Amino acid sequence: MTTIVRDIFVFVTAAIFVAAAVLVTTGAGAHEFKVGAIDIGHPWSRPTPKDANIAGGYLTITNKGKTADRLIGGASPSASQIEVHEVVDVDGMTKTRALANGIEIKPGKTVELKPGSYRILLLGLKEPLQLGQKVKGTLVFEKAGPVEILYNVEENAGAAVSGVAQQHKNH
Repeated sequence: MTTIVRDIFVFVTAAIFVAAAVLVTTGAGAHEFKVGAIDIGHPWSRPTPKDANIAGGYLTITNKGKTADRLIGGASPSASQIEVHEVVDVDGMTKTRALANGIEIKPGKTVELKPGSYRILLLGLKEPLQLGQKVKGTLVFEKAGPVEILYNVEENAGAAVSGVAQQHKNH
């Protein structure tokens, strides 16, 4: 009987480890990141032409806390610098501009960084971004601090990559 109990214990323990591994893998596949009360959903960027030196980074940020926080910057080994930008209409022309104070995320709210709106701008790309690539990055929040993320390089139905480059030239 002791051998059977031991075998059942080993089997149950192994099943728990397998289930935990499946949950961890499923979570990674969901492409979400967390730091403090801040949840970051699906960071992505578009493939860039071979001569591009900038790329937009897009994602959602949800503040599950009770106090506001602020995305204030970031970094990536794939770019010389990262800035937080917004798209604005100036005299009928669409331009991007850096947000010196970052983006506030109020408690219980979600902010979407998407084409034509807020975005992360990866400046000084060290090489073109290619479809299917994973680009490492760090986002820095005023209160929650830094969090390591991965941008998926993928196609999206938004504005063309050249539109991002043209907007930055008008900046």
